[in-house]
Amino acid sequence: MQHWLFKSEPNVFSYDQLAEKGKKGTQWDGVRNYQARNNMRAMKIGDLGFFYHSNEGLDVVGIVEVAALAHQDTTTEDARWECVDVRAVRPMPHPPTLNDIKANPKLAQMVLVNNSRLSVQPVTADEWKEVCRMGGLDPAP
Repeated sequence: MQHWLFKSEPNVFSYDQLAEKGKKGTQWDGVRNYQARNNMRAMKIGDLGFFYHSNEGLDVVGIVEVAALAHQDTTTEDARWECVDVRAVRPMPHPPTLNDIKANPKLAQMVLVNNSRLSVQPVTADEWKEVCRMGGLDPAP
């Protein structure tokens, strides 16, 4: 299993809105960055990810699961843009902030720390465990 981080501005689409979608979830659409798109192409059903609120909050607020493989993003007719479907798994009990993550030496190489603008990014197994621990999920799901 691989791990990921999905970023969204909470005033555009929040973790609570994803949770309201239920088990079906929804497509992670609107991504217009090739690296982020390629990350979604690499995902498998059942992969887990962090849901990160960007711009407002700046924290990891929940866990999501990939529910459908990469497919055409229905918000555009441009075939270059694909997305996966995700569903909410559980909220983070104590959401770690970006400042908390940056202050943790175990997370110094995390993409979120070094390329915070990338909207869909990989997370290593060790980073996954550490952020989960920081957020009150120990052991990590």
